[in-house]
Amino acid sequence: MAPLELTYLQRLTVRLTIGAAQLDPALQERHARFIVERQRSDGGWSGREGESDLYYTSFALRSLAILGLLEGSIAERAGAFLRSRLTAHETLVDLMSLVYSAKLLEAACGLDAFEGAQAAWAQRLALLLDRLRRDDGGYSKSFEGHVGSTYQTFLVLLCLELIEQPIPEPERIAKFLHKQRQADGGFLEVRVGKRSGTNPTAAGIGALQVLNQLTPEISQTAGQFLCDLQTDEGGWQANTRIPLPDLLSTFTACVTLADVEALEAIDRSAALRYGQSMQRRDGGFCGFEFDPSEDVEYTFYGLWLVSLLHT
Repeated sequence: MAPLELTYLQRLTVRLTIGAAQLDPALQERHARFIVERQRSDGGWSGREGESDLYYTSFALRSLAILGLLEGSIAERAGAFLRSRLTAHETLVDLMSLVYSAKLLEAACGLDAFEGAQAAWAQRLALLLDRLRRDDGGYSKSFEGHVGSTYQTFLVLLCLELIEQPIPEPERIAKFLHKQRQADGGFLEVRVGKRSGTNPTAAGIGALQVLNQLTPEISQTAGQFLCDLQTDEGGWQANTRIPLPDLLSTFTACVTLADVEALEAIDRSAALRYGQSMQRRDGGFCGFEFDPSEDVEYTFYGLWLVSLLHT
């Protein structure tokens, strides 16, 4: 029997779980406590304000997964929250968060958040995602959008992998991604964009990986583009017009550099110091230098960044 092939997100989670196991136990415990204490009575997590949200719940569960804590009552309560949202009218981002969260629970402790209806639910979601396909070969950010988005296309491909649905016309999607690629090696988010960005480049490389269309030449030029964007602080900006680096862009840059085998070409120690500087003393990470507060989303980026740089 052939070995089971892991999805893009599964491969990344395995890599980061190995890295997280090497972190200082006190650091692991501090950030784990921050996440666990913010689980709400309904089993979900919220942003900095408001009610429980599938988007933020997904970030919390991903962090707990790499820390080896997605089990027991935490997982059971989270599963109950996910089941409560199966029939709600959610945004596309929330639907994708729901899928990934359910898959994490299934992998970590065997919980079935879809209550046995996974196959039918997956098919309905695939049909919904198909409505985002556009004439340029990419997927739009919304049903009203007219052009494909590099990031949205990446998200859709990840979602189709997770729900084990076929990718329609993969060569056409690859052609769209190639058109988003610029002479500097980076990628645009949408075709009317004026400059390549860190996060669209990460999305473009990730999408080509899912499609098995990532060539050595594309890897090399994207790696050089991202290496050149590391700031004096050690982090990455979303693009050259943004004055400060941020934790999200730094994480996506480092993940992509690892994927294209160029992580050693950066100042890795400076990148790690930047990530660690976003920590709060009592747990949690903030998003950028002057960010007034921490939350579970940036804690996810911070934990995954320091775990990646420890592998």
